[in-house]
Amino acid sequence: MHVSPILPRCVPRRIESAALSVLAVFAVFASVAALVLGAGAPRAAAATSRPCDVYAAAGTPCVAAHSLVRALYSAYGGPLYQVKRASDGGFANIGVLTTGGYADAAAQDAFCAGTTCVITEIYDQSARHNHLTVEGAGGAGAADVGAPADALPVTVGGHQVYGLEISAGMGYRDNSTSGVAVNGQAEGMYMVTSGTHVNGACCFDYGNAETNNKDTGNGHMDAINFGTECWFAPCHGQGPWVQADLENGLFQSDAGYSRNTSNTGTGPMPFVTALLKNNGQNHFALKYGNAQSGGLTTTYSGGEPTAGGYAPMHQEGAIVLGTGGDNSNGSIGSFFEGVMTSGIPTDAADDAVQADIVSAGYGGPTGSTGTLSPGSEISLRATTACCTTDYLRHQADAAVISPVTSGSSALDRNDATWIVRRGLADASCVSFESRNYPGDFLRHYNYRIYRQPMNGTSQFRADATFCPATGRSGTGTSFASYNYPSRYLRHYDLGVYAASDGGANAFDSAASWSDDVSWAVSPPWAP
Repeated sequence: MHVSPILPRCVPRRIESAALSVLAVFAVFASVAALVLGAGAPRAAAATSRPCDVYAAAGTPCVAAHSLVRALYSAYGGPLYQVKRASDGGFANIGVLTTGGYADAAAQDAFCAGTTCVITEIYDQSARHNHLTVEGAGGAGAADVGAPADALPVTVGGHQVYGLEISAGMGYRDNSTSGVAVNGQAEGMYMVTSGTHVNGACCFDYGNAETNNKDTGNGHMDAINFGTECWFAPCHGQGPWVQADLENGLFQSDAGYSRNTSNTGTGPMPFVTALLKNNGQNHFALKYGNAQSGGLTTTYSGGEPTAGGYAPMHQEGAIVLGTGGDNSNGSIGSFFEGVMTSGIPTDAADDAVQADIVSAGYGGPTGSTGTLSPGSEISLRATTACCTTDYLRHQADAAVISPVTSGSSALDRNDATWIVRRGLADASCVSFESRNYPGDFLRHYNYRIYRQPMNGTSQFRADATFCPATGRSGTGTSFASYNYPSRYLRHYDLGVYAASDGGANAFDSAASWSDDVSWAVSPPWAP
């Protein structure tokens, strides 16, 4: 029996009046789309505008546009990111399926088949070429490593794509940028992240940072922070919060601490839009929204921090993703897309971008249900006579069984829904990703089954891989542990374990073992 660590989790005056209405922004899309071309983009604009088309139309063009899941310009047809293959050190660029469209994840799957890949570069879709590569050592952290390319599978717009899942010790950076705000210039930025993969360590950031990977003083950063770290008390609720990392503090207001008692954080929302804008002189604002529905909520809009060094700001113009400005790299987080602009976008432009993010279809149905084919959404029902209305679900990070019906809460039905993925350690087997915690998989630890975020290690891959076989009771399907093949996924006393047929542990009891390890693969409770 191995002992592998359990990954930590913490549960989680507008800037100006709108100069353009949302309708006005959309009215000029067609005229500007053809002019807003990212590196490698073809010279024919697609019909549907994307976030950087919106911001250009509002007079605040993108100076950085990073995404692993889709094009952020309607006319962009170039690469999104680069992966490196472990087996031979080969590299491949992963692009879009169509101009202005979604990532070609199948190309990644084919290139990485039979081995593993890490993400080595995230391309800037803007004409500025501000590409992000794996971050080097800094004042507070050793050199980072690339994130595993397959750690965060997700459905966006009906397409199977991958996001970026950051674990401690991972991060990306560009210290030699073009067009990014410096020395008090105005800028805006957003990222789509997740409220289900967070912690209270420093610092899951995206935005403007120092050019030498060190803390060079107050006001030398201007980046979105997302996590549960409360730098200035009081913070209200449990978070995670959208905050401004302006260096030497994560700010929820000019005082640092939250002046907004209603800002209790986003909670475990699977997809979150996090937004920061700063005029660099005397005003910044923070917003967030559900990236799957609805609009944006402003949590702060007011003066720069009252401590010295922040008014004016002293940004240096590097871009950081996943760490603090000095490479403080203890944080975890998820990243799907993000941009930075020249100048402060109007509120109407922000609203139009949020509408486009919602329309992208983050976390939508996979299009397949009820089978063990990769990409299919399923629920697993117990077949033991005692428990035929019980389903395998997660609760407080652990796997359990409990009754689930059509009358159950949406949370219960989501917790009992899993997405079948190719086995993380063996593609002929399967892994089970949580429907409502993107990037979290069922894995065993000391034989107990937990829901945990994939960290890319070979140990996690093996622990999270199960090999289907005909049900040991003669009905349904049994799932053998990949690295303990005599142990099967079993429910026992409402918990779920990797259990053998007889053994020293209570959950290895031979009584009803064959029934307890046989599961009915059912249609999902959550669409």
